[in-house]
Amino acid sequence: MRNCFFLIIILLGVLTVKAQHNIIPAPVSFQNTNGMFMLDNQTSVDLRTNNPALRKMAENFQMFLKNAGTNINFKSVPNPDRSNKAIILDLLKTKDVTIGDEGYLLEVNENTIEILANTNSGIFNGLQTLRQMLPRDFESKDHPMGIGMVMGCKIKDYPRFGWRGLMFDVSRHFFTVDEVKSYIDKMAQYKFNVFHWHLTDDEGWRIEIKSLPKLTEIGAWRVERYGRFGDTRPQPKEGEKATYGGFYTQEQIKDVVKYAAERNITIVPEIDIPGHSMAALAAYPELSTLKKPTSVNPGAKFAEWFANGTFEMLIENTLNPSDEKVYDFVNKVMTEVAALFPGQYIHMGGDESYHGFWERDASVKEFMKKNNIKDTHELQSYFVKRVEKIVSSKGKKLIGWDEILEGGLAPGAAVMSWRGMKGGIEAAKMGVPVVMTPTTYAYIDYTQGDKSVENPIYADLSLEKTFEFEPVPEGVDAKYILGGQANLWTEVVPSLQFAFYMTYPRAFSTIETLWSPKEAKNWNGFVNRTEAHFYRFDAAKTNISRAVYEPIVKVKKDLGKITVELTNNVPNTEIYYSIDNTYPVNYSKKYTSAFEVQDGNLNLRAQTFRNGQSLGRELIIPFTELAKRAK
Repeated sequence: MRNCFFLIIILLGVLTVKAQHNIIPAPVSFQNTNGMFMLDNQTSVDLRTNNPALRKMAENFQMFLKNAGTNINFKSVPNPDRSNKAIILDLLKTKDVTIGDEGYLLEVNENTIEILANTNSGIFNGLQTLRQMLPRDFESKDHPMGIGMVMGCKIKDYPRFGWRGLMFDVSRHFFTVDEVKSYIDKMAQYKFNVFHWHLTDDEGWRIEIKSLPKLTEIGAWRVERYGRFGDTRPQPKEGEKATYGGFYTQEQIKDVVKYAAERNITIVPEIDIPGHSMAALAAYPELSTLKKPTSVNPGAKFAEWFANGTFEMLIENTLNPSDEKVYDFVNKVMTEVAALFPGQYIHMGGDESYHGFWERDASVKEFMKKNNIKDTHELQSYFVKRVEKIVSSKGKKLIGWDEILEGGLAPGAAVMSWRGMKGGIEAAKMGVPVVMTPTTYAYIDYTQGDKSVENPIYADLSLEKTFEFEPVPEGVDAKYILGGQANLWTEVVPSLQFAFYMTYPRAFSTIETLWSPKEAKNWNGFVNRTEAHFYRFDAAKTNISRAVYEPIVKVKKDLGKITVELTNNVPNTEIYYSIDNTYPVNYSKKYTSAFEVQDGNLNLRAQTFRNGQSLGRELIIPFTELAKRAK
């Protein structure tokens, strides 16, 4: 029995050595040392400073260990002697300027794990690293491990950027408070520190504004529709009840804000105006130019998009910038929003504002003439500047999508660059703070694998592509780049588990870019660490995409012949395929070079393998689909 116990210990040690090199994001400095720490019921969490906020963070970590089957003690002793078998948390008496506010020092010895930092945020981040160094079964509540080895090491770590964000859209689909908290939990584990909460849009108004009760009485609800957003979803019928939706009360908002703060996350609320306001106009139609009653959009088609990127709104969804009542409305909203969110920024949206209704409205044209506004771009700039004054009067800073640059940027505003990097470059060269979040690398609602096994939408974004993200373009002063974020729009994301599937592992790429040193970036090392985290997600029963394993299918047409090239960017893998309707695919051909596909009632089958074991899903693509893809 004793030999069996020691064998278990050795195996745990081997697993933990591997886990220590699977930290995401990669730390600035990692050094293996001798010794190993056995975390078990004899371990205590020793907080060496009298700090209530830090105590709460430590208690949360203790609860994680308890859920993993380790019933460890908590000690809050400001000035004790070093005890045995302890996770020691302490703030540095003399600050280490190299690690800043969010960095930490972590050292694992035989009897102690010590995490030191300048601030509570640094201690929190150190605890997240320690969590990843524990065996993956610590993430499981069903099969708690109870004990775990942590191998000796020294880590010095700190982030590259201060803004490390994820945006979560709760308008297109509503997510409960508990679901939002779960999304925040996972963010915190990987050292994201900004939760951009997209609270309002055409499909739902999700935040209680007490001075404007119709926003949630009417604007938070829409008629139930199923299937994809767009042409297949009918518009609301006359008299049809709006039953789908929901909103967060102000007490719930305060609770989520507090919950996030305990996990080193600041919430940036977004109130999307002047466009994307159909839910607001359903509640208060008098704020539009037409003043025509409308409904919260149920995901039905309401715009015509053209090949050149322009669009025409079929239903008005934009506030009237010439109406003083609109600014009274904005002032009421921002007054209550500012009181709920202690962070410095409020996001005003500002994107995709359709100007057609403004251009056709006589009162708007008269307003522009009276105020010497030459076109509707300047009119939108006028609106943004008025909103900025309102926001700054509440003691907050304004941030918006890069359209707020058009016609002249409001002084004091920051820019979130989503239409590529161009807007961010322009803003940074003006000395304006910028968050980089370009569709090219950061829109995680895009398809991440082959369309034969994924929900096809209008664009693709693979894990490999997200890894190429670099927030500081050439010729731009890095001091104006606050950081970056990935954005999850939820038109095709109806549940929390699918939100996790769409977010991870692509968010791993984002955080690796925003935290780890630029010069240390390495795809093979990153994807190896990512594979280890697949199993951590499995243990936690949390959805994650393994699309990176699957073959990348490139189809070409030359002189009437269709040829297929299969690639995969995960190390030590092989691809097997068939084109003669035979299966299983692992008994077919090993891919070595591009091959021709003959016309006929045929399917391409392809799958990735390692050491004879399948990785990811099998792709099955009919010849007709291959022909469509041929270039």
